[in-house]
Amino acid sequence: MTTHVFTVSPDFTPDHLSGWFIFNTWLQKTLDAHFHLQLYDDFHSQRAATLADKIDLIYANPFDAPMLVREKGFKPLARFASVTDEAIIAVNAESPYLKVEDLKPGVKLATTEDPDVHMMGMIMLEPADLDTSTVEIIECDSYVLVAKQLIKQTADAGIFLVEAFEDLSSVIRRQLRILVRSQIQVVHHSLMIGPHIMEYREKLLDALLTMQDSEKGRGVLEALGCPKWEYVDDEEMEFMIDLMDTLML
Repeated sequence: MTTHVFTVSPDFTPDHLSGWFIFNTWLQKTLDAHFHLQLYDDFHSQRAATLADKIDLIYANPFDAPMLVREKGFKPLARFASVTDEAIIAVNAESPYLKVEDLKPGVKLATTEDPDVHMMGMIMLEPADLDTSTVEIIECDSYVLVAKQLIKQTADAGIFLVEAFEDLSSVIRRQLRILVRSQIQVVHHSLMIGPHIMEYREKLLDALLTMQDSEKGRGVLEALGCPKWEYVDDEEMEFMIDLMDTLML
């Protein structure tokens, strides 16, 4: 039996790691096909695998959507309903910085390699006339480590995915203060299917959109932290890709 490769954007929250393995089991039973869940430690290695045609199904970061659609022939399936990617810029709760405009050139900025969140964060720094040439970037492997940089005051400000910030413990959040939160509302991760398994598209889409109608499906959704799946059509995906292209200029 042919083995297809499914992967998930490396920025998923650790709490939902087991959920993706549960989803992969559901996927195999639903399609009567063999899928291997391949997780990558970083965006660079995942992108390299995608470019080398090693990926068949991906829960993709919006930053990679232009490459997936326009270069590799992927099609959108669905997204988590009512969930969008938004970014936060936060500081230590005792920080003298009360608004973004207070940040000055030379500020130490903790961030992850999560590309769409980092990009949104840098856009939110523009009112302070800051860009990559005027800040000192401290790259962290996780949002927890971004928070630790702020708490230890080894960084002046940090960029977070809103979901990841809200997943921090209350003890950690109390030691931080939000300066600004993005409200783009149309940028989101998407489950996308590759050209080599396009024959599964309709069956998988139907199963995703009715997942909440069965007890087993609801259990998988709960493990993912997802209320339900919502259809993403080609037009919506193209709109988001055009927006990402604009934001990256």
